[in-house]
Amino acid sequence: MEQEQLVLESLEREILIQRRKLLPIWIRIFIWIFIVFGVLGLLGFIAALFSARFEASFYGLQTNDPSSGVGLFICFLFVFKGFVAAALWTEKDWAVDLGIADAILGIAVCLTVMILPFTGSDFEFSFRLELLLLIPYLIKLLNIRNRWKEAS
Repeated sequence: MEQEQLVLESLEREILIQRRKLLPIWIRIFIWIFIVFGVLGLLGFIAALFSARFEASFYGLQTNDPSSGVGLFICFLFVFKGFVAAALWTEKDWAVDLGIADAILGIAVCLTVMILPFTGSDFEFSFRLELLLLIPYLIKLLNIRNRWKEAS
């Protein structure tokens, strides 16, 4: 009985290791970066409640007022990315699906920021370099989605 429990616990640990190994090293590095930025985004939300002023920028969105709509959206993006990163690191069943949604949201925001200058009279185009990481991130998550779910 006790041996069976030890074998089951060892198998559970092996499954967890297998899931994390599905993520390439560059995604694992960014996971830790975004866990930190997720905490900072949460602190940004709290600071916005107390009318603190600081600069925030993400995906081409910029603001000096965290309590503005753009500021709150930037804080939300950081918290959301931190949440996704934590879910991937802790190997939740739904983490890859949420990561795919995160990548699609990031790509949509970047494309919107790139297209919006064309709608105004003061037009200045800027290519968002984040796309060079978001697209491979999305492709990698799509590729590992089935293996991730099988490992549960």
